[in-house]
Amino acid sequence: MRFAVNALNFGLHGTAETLAAWARNAEDAGFHAVMISDHVAVTPDVAEQYPAPFFDPFATLAWLAAQTERVRLGTTVAILPYRSPLLTARMAANIDHFSGGRLILGVGISWPEQEYAALDVPFSKRGRIADDYLAAITELWTRDTASIDTPSVSFSDVQTGPRPVQDPHPPIWVGGNSRAAATRAARFGSGWHPINVTPGWLAEEGMPMLRAAAEREGRPVPALQPRIALPQEGLDAGALRRVREDLLAFEDLGADYVLFDSYAGTPERQRPFADDWAMFATLAERVLDLDGGTVR
Repeated sequence: MRFAVNALNFGLHGTAETLAAWARNAEDAGFHAVMISDHVAVTPDVAEQYPAPFFDPFATLAWLAAQTERVRLGTTVAILPYRSPLLTARMAANIDHFSGGRLILGVGISWPEQEYAALDVPFSKRGRIADDYLAAITELWTRDTASIDTPSVSFSDVQTGPRPVQDPHPPIWVGGNSRAAATRAARFGSGWHPINVTPGWLAEEGMPMLRAAAEREGRPVPALQPRIALPQEGLDAGALRRVREDLLAFEDLGADYVLFDSYAGTPERQRPFADDWAMFATLAERVLDLDGGTVR
């Protein structure tokens, strides 16, 4: 099992210096990946949870590729309907080159209706758009010249090279906890990336749902890569015990990665970077064997 850091790229953490510190600290501590979030237009519904300034994930990851050498870099999650798949495929492949093959593309459809309206993207069609865009991105990544014709995107004989370094392409983590998200993961993803889930829910509902989706699609069951929130009251002895128990349960469920999120959920509760990073340092010291990929 591998362990990842959710680096906050908005609000109090929305500075170049803080983003570099997230990535460098994570790499120095031995974490396996650093991932960042995505919004394009900070409309009022977005700002209620994720305040401006909000750094673009693709521009940020390209820059962080030059700040790091080993740690993997990814999105949790890039909101697929917001950008042309031609652009997403090109930017992601470029970052894979800049990082020497370290990119993870986490994708999803998100929830802010006002942001969708600001970008003139139909909210009600976001699931279908995401599926069509993933089909297009995969085609663009795996062919020198690509063509596709779907209800959401159509092009012929287009080149967006260079193709990614990773063969056949970077991992695609499909975010979301719904049946549709599990189906999207089975159809297009190398992994399923549910958010804020418990081991109990995964064992009773989530993993059976994912296995059923894979069976319907006639494809292998995607890897499990959940994102979990760290206890907002801090990591005292009791909280550390609960985190350890959850990680052991995720391991029993076959989790490949676990992504830790320190964000308190609302702008007024956001902590300075030093306070957030202290939680990850405590995890690395008290709970995680980062070299061995196990729980202490």
